[in-house]
Amino acid sequence: MGGELKVTCDPADVGLDAGRLRRIDSHFAPYVDDGRLPGWLTLVSRRGEIAHLSAYGARDLASGAPVETDTLFRIYSMSKPITSVAAMMLYEEGAFELTDPISRFLPAFADMRVYEKGTAEAPITRPAAEPIRVWHLLSHTSGLVYGFQHVSVVDELYRAAGFDRSTPRDLDLAGAVDRLAELPLLFEPGSQWNYSVATDVLGRLVEVVSGQPLDRFFAERIFGPLGMTDTAFHVGADDADRMASLYFAGADGRAKLLDMGDTAFRPPRTLSGGGGLISSAGDYHRFCQMLLRGGELDGVRLLARARSRT
Repeated sequence: MGGELKVTCDPADVGLDAGRLRRIDSHFAPYVDDGRLPGWLTLVSRRGEIAHLSAYGARDLASGAPVETDTLFRIYSMSKPITSVAAMMLYEEGAFELTDPISRFLPAFADMRVYEKGTAEAPITRPAAEPIRVWHLLSHTSGLVYGFQHVSVVDELYRAAGFDRSTPRDLDLAGAVDRLAELPLLFEPGSQWNYSVATDVLGRLVEVVSGQPLDRFFAERIFGPLGMTDTAFHVGADDADRMASLYFAGADGRAKLLDMGDTAFRPPRTLSGGGGLISSAGDYHRFCQMLLRGGELDGVRLLARARSRT
């Protein structure tokens, strides 16, 4: 990111109390000290100013490399707002209506079916009465699911098709989305809410409508204009040492390394708009500031300011 990430104001100037902000650090430090977390970074911003910034612990326990203000993290579902902004940029350009069936752009979704009953080995489905529309993807009301949820027959079918915590390794985004369209929906589109792979499908819609791969659209239309030089689907060799290792909570509650191999350091086959990006606190702060300022930051406007309804 351009420039050093640092506190830019006295907290009192933006209505915050410095002593109370320090309680964030004193609360989370024990999580590192007792092994529950390897490390953390916190940033508190108000009125466009950074009022509190702190880092503690290690970005990699094996080497002891500390968390620093420019550490790179896998941001997983924090990728979703970026993909949604990309879609809304295209909507504002008149590329589609939010009520358009997504099958207009992704034909594999033309004849969706909804799960009714039965087992994963013998599911009983019926034709969907309502098509998946663009707004369903944006609002997680499409009937799609995540395979890792373990709450329904439908997510069991996802896992059987290779969609657990990732996508089948042999598929790019287009192939993955087409395969998702072969699986039944959990409910009629628009009738319920369920967190899902919908934003990955939305990312593919962005590709089709824009005529660009998702990584290129992000780089040229969002990251470049906003100066988000740390955000991408993989980390280049020059920045590899800034990457935080990934940990999970073991049975004893302590942080355990999740071996991701070299996945962060090479372009992924599937460009996951729902959970595939890597970023820094400084970059994501800039993205959030753009949203808070009504779609504009430092003279760069990505989205129109919301109009009040009368």
